[in-house]
Amino acid sequence: MNDLLTAVRAGAHREVPALVLGLDLAGRRAALAELKGLRKEARGWDWRRQDKVRKALLVAGAGCHTGAAGCATWIGGRDLRSWSRSPYPLILTALGDRDPAWLGDLAHRLAGRSTASEAEYTFISELVRLAGCPIPTTDSLVEGWSERISTGRWHGRSGRVPLIGVLRADPHVAVLAPRLFELPELPAPVGWYDTPDSSDHWPAALRALAEEGVLDRSRLVERCVSRLVRGGKTGDQRFFLTVLQQLGVTEDEERTHLRDWAGMAADGISVVASHAQDVLARLEARGELSARELAEVSGPVLFRREKKLVRGQLILLGKVLGRDASTAGELLPVVAEVFGNEDVALQERALKLIARHLPADDAPLREELSLAAAQLGPVHREAVTALFGVVDGPDPVAGPYEEMLPPVPVPSRLAPAPQDVAELVEEVAAQVKSRSWQGSTPGALAAASGISAFERTLDGLVRVARTDRAGLAQALREALAGEWFIEHGIERQPEPAYMTTGHALALVVGSLLDRLSDETIAEGKTRWTGTGTCAHAALNGVLIARAWEVAGAVRFDRVPFLLATPTWHTGSLDAAELVERLRTYQLLGVAPGPADFSQALLRVRRTGEQTSAEAAAALGTPEGDRLAAWIRADEPVAPVLRHGLTSDRPSAGNWWQRSTSGLRHVLLATRERLVIQQEFPRSFHWLGRPHVPDARECYHWGAEQYPHWTATLPEDGETLAAWLMPDLLRTADEGPRGGAWSLPPLMETGGEAGVALHLALAYGLGARHPEDRISAVDALLVLAAQGRLDTALLGRELGVLVDHDLVKVNRLADSARTAAATGAYRTVLGVLAGVLPTLLAYEKAPRGIGDLLAVAAECAEHCGTEGIEPIDGLAATAGRKGSSQTVRQAARLHAAIQAHGDRESP
Repeated sequence: MNDLLTAVRAGAHREVPALVLGLDLAGRRAALAELKGLRKEARGWDWRRQDKVRKALLVAGAGCHTGAAGCATWIGGRDLRSWSRSPYPLILTALGDRDPAWLGDLAHRLAGRSTASEAEYTFISELVRLAGCPIPTTDSLVEGWSERISTGRWHGRSGRVPLIGVLRADPHVAVLAPRLFELPELPAPVGWYDTPDSSDHWPAALRALAEEGVLDRSRLVERCVSRLVRGGKTGDQRFFLTVLQQLGVTEDEERTHLRDWAGMAADGISVVASHAQDVLARLEARGELSARELAEVSGPVLFRREKKLVRGQLILLGKVLGRDASTAGELLPVVAEVFGNEDVALQERALKLIARHLPADDAPLREELSLAAAQLGPVHREAVTALFGVVDGPDPVAGPYEEMLPPVPVPSRLAPAPQDVAELVEEVAAQVKSRSWQGSTPGALAAASGISAFERTLDGLVRVARTDRAGLAQALREALAGEWFIEHGIERQPEPAYMTTGHALALVVGSLLDRLSDETIAEGKTRWTGTGTCAHAALNGVLIARAWEVAGAVRFDRVPFLLATPTWHTGSLDAAELVERLRTYQLLGVAPGPADFSQALLRVRRTGEQTSAEAAAALGTPEGDRLAAWIRADEPVAPVLRHGLTSDRPSAGNWWQRSTSGLRHVLLATRERLVIQQEFPRSFHWLGRPHVPDARECYHWGAEQYPHWTATLPEDGETLAAWLMPDLLRTADEGPRGGAWSLPPLMETGGEAGVALHLALAYGLGARHPEDRISAVDALLVLAAQGRLDTALLGRELGVLVDHDLVKVNRLADSARTAAATGAYRTVLGVLAGVLPTLLAYEKAPRGIGDLLAVAAECAEHCGTEGIEPIDGLAATAGRKGSSQTVRQAARLHAAIQAHGDRESP
């Protein structure tokens, strides 16, 4: 036993199997107890010592376990899994004296674990071979098998082996291949292939195995159909469709799965729905789809947004109606559902189809269809009147129009700081151990609650450290045991580029627990953190300055509480409340911390707070005088300069840039604020300097990692929007997902909503990723609900961005459609009325303008055009020859505007 332990401590893993086999049952049990102790001891070692013994410890422990359950748990231990070369051959050798039943039990237990890799599969398959038992079929094992098959296609210099050859040689393919269709998601090696018609990919190989009788073809068809009906990731759906097409579905199978094709046509992704639509057409052509069934199938398809699918279904319905006029009663009402589609061309096609096949002697059907036609817009009024006469349907614009906007966000007050040790420690532990401390993304929705919790916890640490320092320190040590900075101390100061609220709390807790020296704290407090060349580092520098100051405060019990703790969840601070806090400081003879007081000034509400200014001045303290002057000035932290651009050409002297890639960047500069440079700590000076915008991407992490930014300047949304504009510019170009997280919180900040907020919103509405466009739409609706949205200004900014190729029209159309779907028709129409003249003036219509005109027309049909400025170029576009989407939708919008004008005429 001693030789085994010596070999493990030396990391001699190759010697371990022979040493294990040389032990009897009692010796293995005794050795296992020692190995468990060594494993626990090794967790406290540095990573180099751990790496040295890890593989030997894994092999020895597996060989010394006498039960299969314990052996499987040992092998699956996460702390023993970091290795480059697989240790499993050594484990197999160490288990060489076990009986087959024991090995089979181990194989099935390992297969039931969540680990999935080629190495695990190879190990388990070898255990199965030795045990002579069936191969397990768990999800993780199937994934590992697929990796093994993929790797087996490469054999050194011989190059790539055809996939079908590898599968034919695999002893478990007949059992494991069908399980691919039952996994929640396809393994990556299976779902990837060059082209669907390639002969050397999984779909083709599965077809070949079915043709050879290795796999049951009918079962594969059933499973493909089942997966396509169930839905899932787009890549997986394309794979199962390709397999289905490779297998070739018979007419009997098409007939058997009628309801499944209907479900795919209604809910499948476009390519799946198109395939199902083709199958349904074949069924109808063979007389296996009745008129009633066709009507049931067609309704959901005609409701889809894909124009190609709707057009194809109308063609199929037209063929059936042309062959059998008696189906009009069943099918024409379904055709009329297209009247609700936003596409004018599809509406016109459906109307012509009804006009062609409407029976002259069916009064009830005519009445039903005339009621459906009432929802068509003014552009179809003439055709509807010719077909049905005057249609008395509902008028979307009749009566007073009411805009549907979300409730105005109401600021919520922060709860008092936790002053109970147990509650406070629970808050600290949750935040220090959270993902924000580890440097990953907390998400935009958690930003407000996250900053509220941080500020309350920071204030609570200051308060409780003053009243029960010993009890708080003991509770923190117990709650944070195992955290790196608790065990080893904070080795280096945090960098502004990567500062988070979790880092800030760690500094304060480290000070409380004496994990930071007095010299380190003094150095941190004097360190100038405002040298960053971008807003990210500057705003994070403010947080670092506050953190070091609070770390010193809790070490020496200097202050009873923090001045900068917000009043509301937005980060804003009530002026009267700050005055009372300063009065308490005055009574206690306590000097405010410079960073704490400076942050309080940046957060305090200034507008309409003259009474608080007088009360602050009456304190007779330097801080009271500064607060009074700050409120009375009521100036933004850094005034924003307008860019001076128009949507036709850049003017001289504006902030227009051309990057090295040739793209123009529309950004905003800010003026200096001398009072910040003269009276605030050095870490705040960047905020008061003049800044010319820079479109170069900084090296910092994504903006979504810093929810404390808006809470740093909660009363200066314009300034913050100007500084964060480069992030939003990249969001509209090639930036990562989540770049528009800041837009909804920005709309809740105080101050005016000027050009910066509107330009930021314009970038967001044209963002590259759909989730960012949704964030921008949320922000748009919030700003409109507050009554601060200038639709004309936003329209002009969008026109500037489109004109400088910074926003794509089709993305803007998607955002506009999303916003209009909420019921904010007048808001959307007001914005589009500002941007459409720019687009309509182009000699060549930009891609997506037809969709944008469609949204504008829909809005005008719902809310009318009251208060909307005339749209230059619309009449000329509507009067052009041709049937393009742009011309049709321009005619529709023009007709809606004229109809509203006729309604208002006496």
